[in-house]
Amino acid sequence: MKEDRARLPRSSPALLIFDCDGVLIDSEVIACRAEAACLAELGIAVSAEQIIDRYLGIGMAVMLADLQSRLGETLPALPTDFADTLRQRVADAFETELRPMPGIEAVLATLPHRRCVASSSAPERLQHSLKLTGLLAHFDPHIYSSAQVTRGKPAPDLFLFAARRMNVAPEDCIVIEDSVPGVQAAVAAGMRAIGFAGGSHCRPGHVERLRQAGAAALCNDLGQLPGLL
Repeated sequence: MKEDRARLPRSSPALLIFDCDGVLIDSEVIACRAEAACLAELGIAVSAEQIIDRYLGIGMAVMLADLQSRLGETLPALPTDFADTLRQRVADAFETELRPMPGIEAVLATLPHRRCVASSSAPERLQHSLKLTGLLAHFDPHIYSSAQVTRGKPAPDLFLFAARRMNVAPEDCIVIEDSVPGVQAAVAAGMRAIGFAGGSHCRPGHVERLRQAGAAALCNDLGQLPGLL
């Protein structure tokens, strides 16, 4: 892939903001498969592929609200503990299947920049995922969740919240994202975005979708990341 560096800042960024699912960990296919199975048990026919296509990069609450809007009266009443059941199903799948994204450990070991995580996932899922994959020490305690802000991606709230917590101006941040809503959120926050298309969930055309969303640079191998900063 030809790397587009034209719109990246000339000086080194003060802060790298990493999305988690699909960037640090190769989790999206695992999570979407577990979510589809859990929904199927309630009679909601949504495939893992459809979840990837429509809900990648946004939180569970937004996904459930959209399903309610689209299906209306045909959506079965969800049990009051459904969100907790869904989170547990994903956590159980992660225990046996989750792996760090290829190349991320070597990259994190060499990058000198300050860094944090800003993800649509719930705080407990973030802690669990990063601990399972051995990446927690690279970021702890600078791990931020959309549960801490009013609006999730594609709104800029989460990335602006992370920048404030890290005491860095938005224009001095670079966001590494794999989803269109994530890239849109970074652009809305006034930050540069690097679009990553190397996860197992990425399909043909994903690179172009990230470019159209506003990614200033693109890569499908995390080993390329240091050269883009």
